[in-house]
Amino acid sequence: MNSRTMWLLGAGLLCLAGAVFAAETNPAGMNPNPVQLRRSPVAPLSAMAQLGKEIFYDASLSSSGALSCASCHSPDHAYGPPNDGPVMLGGADLSRQGARAVPSLTYLDRHPNFSIGPDKGDDDNIVDLAQMAAIGQQAARTTKTAGGSGASANIVPQGGLFWDGRADTLQDQALFPLLDPNEMDGGSAGIVADKLRRAPYAGRFVELFGAGVLRNQRLLIAEAMFAVARYQVEEPSFHPYTSKYDYWLEGKARLSESELRGLQAFNDPDKANCAGCHTSAPTRDGLPPLFTDHQYEALGAPRNAALAGNRDPGYFDLGVCGPQRTDIPEQTQYCGMFLTPTLRNTATRHAFFHNGVFSTLQQVMDFYNFRDTNPDKVFPRAADGTVRKYDDLPAKYYANVDVTDPPFDRHPGDKPAMTEQDEADIIAFLKTLTDGYKIEN
Repeated sequence: MNSRTMWLLGAGLLCLAGAVFAAETNPAGMNPNPVQLRRSPVAPLSAMAQLGKEIFYDASLSSSGALSCASCHSPDHAYGPPNDGPVMLGGADLSRQGARAVPSLTYLDRHPNFSIGPDKGDDDNIVDLAQMAAIGQQAARTTKTAGGSGASANIVPQGGLFWDGRADTLQDQALFPLLDPNEMDGGSAGIVADKLRRAPYAGRFVELFGAGVLRNQRLLIAEAMFAVARYQVEEPSFHPYTSKYDYWLEGKARLSESELRGLQAFNDPDKANCAGCHTSAPTRDGLPPLFTDHQYEALGAPRNAALAGNRDPGYFDLGVCGPQRTDIPEQTQYCGMFLTPTLRNTATRHAFFHNGVFSTLQQVMDFYNFRDTNPDKVFPRAADGTVRKYDDLPAKYYANVDVTDPPFDRHPGDKPAMTEQDEADIIAFLKTLTDGYKIEN
């Protein structure tokens, strides 16, 4: 490997290690500059988190009596969906489709609140979203490339939970599906509160907050959702950092030749450029990489005909602009933008992108590779044979679609950014991001 290849493999580790990669081969597959990752200490769950665990697994809170938080966020599937379909089914008889693909609940403890850039770091000053969005309309956008640092200055949406960032806290996030008629369908706050009062763990509320909490509907629900949030924060399996890649970073595991090539292509701005959005390097203070920059992108993914809502040709899911998020619909420059998800445990999933239109990593890679060079490979054709590119977005918002960040900076007839081997190698690398890897002794 030459020095540039070693830099790409390092993905920014040189600065962290305080050394320069040597232009030498690494046939053993070990990280030539291992780092020490910082993980949260493991401790017994607090009483609050134990209460949250019981609520998380309580299916009686749903109208069907068969759906709990864990039903859609299965611990056996990296707290993601356990089914093979694009969305989960809910409602009273478990026949109603959810509006979007179910995200994983892992690694949300480090997720920032929703804001409109640039990245504020530790600045807690509140800036009006509309004011920042207005500034963003005039600001030049920095191209995001792997290893670059300029993208953090982009005035774009970032942070928040769900695909559209409409919740900032884990407790707010827990309440939405509980009341959503397409998901747990808990009904009104009053119905949910009555079920909590009758739950086997109702005594835990009294122990923690006093008997008065059961008489205060608003407080009871708020504390229940806070307990669920504490469970997610304290339970190590929500953020284990036990993937093969984590151990490779620490010099405790070897990557195969294909996995190493995949890491190289992942970090290469001239190929996949995945790390331009899915950051692969640890933080300066040793926190493991989250494989997301928490920003929002309009990628123009194909429409998913399997979703019931899409049977209406006039319906469009516009992400930050709605319909589920309702506070900034006038910021039309963000219509079609969705949160960049973490790629950790992505190989365990069967639904990709907000609408679950892709079911395999191969389809995802093909979309990134051919969206602009060979759109006929990823988009449907109209009756007249023309390719219906960006068919899940109104034409007036096409300008929002990312056409500057590699590999989306190509044009019809250009050579695709990746070869078949590149795609296969990147998929091999993505599989190293699955938690639960056992280190060889």
